[in-house]
Amino acid sequence: MNKKGTKVVAQNRKATHDYYIEDTYEAGIVLTGTEIKSIRAGKANLKDSFARISNGEAFIHNMHISPFEHGNRFNHEPTRTRKLLLHKDEINKLIGLTKEKGYSLVPLKLYLRNGFAKLELALAKGKKLYDKRHSIAKRDAERQIARALREKQKY
Repeated sequence: MNKKGTKVVAQNRKATHDYYIEDTYEAGIVLTGTEIKSIRAGKANLKDSFARISNGEAFIHNMHISPFEHGNRFNHEPTRTRKLLLHKDEINKLIGLTKEKGYSLVPLKLYLRNGFAKLELALAKGKKLYDKRHSIAKRDAERQIARALREKQKY
């Protein structure tokens, strides 16, 4: 648990590698009882998930929430499409940006805040292969600089 009362359940670490993150939004998720119990147990995965806006509503697709162990025959389907709760003006802004400029909606984090499941959604633009190589080279250079500074401080 962080100081703010938030607990990160799942992160999409590959998103920052594959996309330029332009803007982030916090969205609530419409869940069933067994889904929120599984999320509280930490059994969620954002690996192949993505968000889409259709008919003026936002939805997340392919987010995997494992079935609840103590659930009965009314347990949920693990990768069902779930509705996201955003303000109308945020949805209208996202509709315009995703249609015109080629942006995507990528989930970054799933966390619990004060007992409610929240999703951090990013407006992102895809990176090309050479951009990914540049990011990796930059990160390696920063690591080497930090390592050299640590070695210098020892003496």
